[in-house]
Amino acid sequence: MLIARTIEALDAARAALGPLALVPTMGALHAGHVSLITAARAQGLPVAVSIFVNPLQFGPNEDFARYPRDEEADLAVLRAAGCALAWLPETSVMYPPGDATMIEVVGPALRWEGAARPGHFRGVATVVAKLFGQTRPERAYFGEKDWQQVQVVRRMVHDLALPVIISTVPTLREPDGLAMSSRNRYLAPEERRRAAWLPAILRDLRVELQSMMGADPSNDSADDNADNNADDSADNNATKLALAAAHTRLEAHGFKPDYLALVDAVSLEPIARPRAGSRLLVAARLGTVRLLDTMSVDHPPAAPAAP
Repeated sequence: MLIARTIEALDAARAALGPLALVPTMGALHAGHVSLITAARAQGLPVAVSIFVNPLQFGPNEDFARYPRDEEADLAVLRAAGCALAWLPETSVMYPPGDATMIEVVGPALRWEGAARPGHFRGVATVVAKLFGQTRPERAYFGEKDWQQVQVVRRMVHDLALPVIISTVPTLREPDGLAMSSRNRYLAPEERRRAAWLPAILRDLRVELQSMMGADPSNDSADDNADNNADDSADNNATKLALAAAHTRLEAHGFKPDYLALVDAVSLEPIARPRAGSRLLVAARLGTVRLLDTMSVDHPPAAPAAP
């Protein structure tokens, strides 16, 4: 495995390896990251993995200073996973003196994480664009757990006509259903046990919302409009009640939700009733740890036993 820490070393590695796939990370690697590398390798391209804890995507009261860093362990994971190139830039390489350009994304970046963490997606878009420019990958791989981030990156790539294909890999979960995350290691033992309620409650909500999905109202005749409007109103109210009940359940298990929403999977706009292309997003604090999760309402994941 090649290791590059400077642009000059990265350029030499790129010349030696040829076309690449990129897996951008902030380190503290786990099996979820390995699944991204495995998916990338399956396409037949050498895989570059970047490790950079990006200060621009952390707010002033967030956990940048204590974000887990263990380069030796991360490099061991990369070697075992068959990574071809580790890109390990210092902050001075990513943001050299005189750096004066940042990328502002609106659209899918405005709500949810964008509202809860002002400036977060400006930092994400800027660093990802830099990583794409530095490594010039043919493909880049992201995990579905950070669903909003994926949509922000896709919007940026489309709008700026960047020559990279964005691929997503399903969320990898622990046996009890908790989405794998570098921040899970911050959970105290009792918090880790209770954390499994987050995906369990989300699964139950998904099942309830799926039961509300029926035929497309646009296919109904004009004579049925009054009945359809009444049905729509009832479904909208049922969706609100289901979301509110799930929110209350989260609080009952010790979570402090920042948001729990049913959204369009691409635009990230909230929607009033479940339909094709809808997705659940949640962010909730458990103690000092902020956990994210997401599930498609259309295509449920395999459900482990409830905690």
